[in-house]
Amino acid sequence: MNTQFRKGVIEMCVLATISRKDCYGYEIVQEIASYTEINEGTVYPILRRLTTEGHLVTYLRESTLGPARKYYHITEQGQAYLHSLQTDWQQLFEMVNHLLNQTKREEQR
Repeated sequence: MNTQFRKGVIEMCVLATISRKDCYGYEIVQEIASYTEINEGTVYPILRRLTTEGHLVTYLRESTLGPARKYYHITEQGQAYLHSLQTDWQQLFEMVNHLLNQTKREEQR
């Protein structure tokens, strides 16, 4: 899969994951990794950028398993951005399916 396209999709997955509940970085990686191959080196730069852009905020929460963890929380701006990405995704999905189905019908003639 095209690297830039994949990064865009991963960004949407990161936001969707955090929109369900506040998460720390490794937890986000594990959630997405349960569906596709991904590593921390892909997710953490996305988290930093989304935080810098105001889509996420962070806070520390103590952990019984070691040092405090940095949790990510989606902002209202982030919710709006996620909704925009989901709309774009749905439009892209419908367009691609339409073209693929049209090609399939033409091949069956």
